[in-house]
Amino acid sequence: MSTSDTGATIPRDQESSLIIDAHSHVHDPVHSHVALLDEAGVDRVVLFGTRPHPERAMDLESLRRELDVLRSTVSGQSTDGYQAAWDELSAACAAHPGRFIGFGKVRVDMAAEDVEREVIGRGLRGIGELTPPAGGAAQIEPVLKAAADHGGLPVVVHGFAPTTAADLGSLAGLARRHPRVPLVISQLGGLNWLTAIELARETPNLYLDLSTANIILAIRLAIAEVPDRTLFGSDAPYGDPVLARIAVERVTQPGELRDRVLGGTLAELLGL
Repeated sequence: MSTSDTGATIPRDQESSLIIDAHSHVHDPVHSHVALLDEAGVDRVVLFGTRPHPERAMDLESLRRELDVLRSTVSGQSTDGYQAAWDELSAACAAHPGRFIGFGKVRVDMAAEDVEREVIGRGLRGIGELTPPAGGAAQIEPVLKAAADHGGLPVVVHGFAPTTAADLGSLAGLARRHPRVPLVISQLGGLNWLTAIELARETPNLYLDLSTANIILAIRLAIAEVPDRTLFGSDAPYGDPVLARIAVERVTQPGELRDRVLGGTLAELLGL
């Protein structure tokens, strides 16, 4: 049984199973994120740096400002705030080293240097969340090459819009060219979730993170079709780790499969 600081609890199926949120972003303040993880009974979380902070928004106008930053980020239109995001990620991981598993976003045009300096040099465990522009997924291949050069670091790529179905096909092609690199499509491919599941089924090193999936049917089908490569994730603060965990538990039975989706598979990938 896991107990949060607020007194809320979510029971574990097995006390020994490790529950890992595969997709989350730095929160401001960080302790609010830790409280959410406590409430969800989540042991550890893959943490990405971020420029937008929708959790700061207090009304519609301030949320629109944060979402404008998000749109410019995922479209590749702006690199403003890059260093600030790195600094926030470093501070969060240093404050909670047993909770946060840091992943670093790198620049495609400096992939080898950034992976060496910003990921390996900072002691991070993977790369992401990469956000290539619509139609530009193939541009990330230098990152996969660098990941392969460092023992096959996992790479996470944004899967929701503006990522297209064609981009998902490009990512699957890249995964097949770099079979040592676990390539994770986040948000279950967004509206193109059927395509994402089909591609993952055919590509042994392509993984699906289930965060912010649109419908419960998509989560159920992904786990059924790719049981060993689907990962529980919340995409917090856009999603909620409590609800994301409940969704996985809603479509699985207690036992080995649920344990793998909720953290066992990711633990193997990360050597935890």
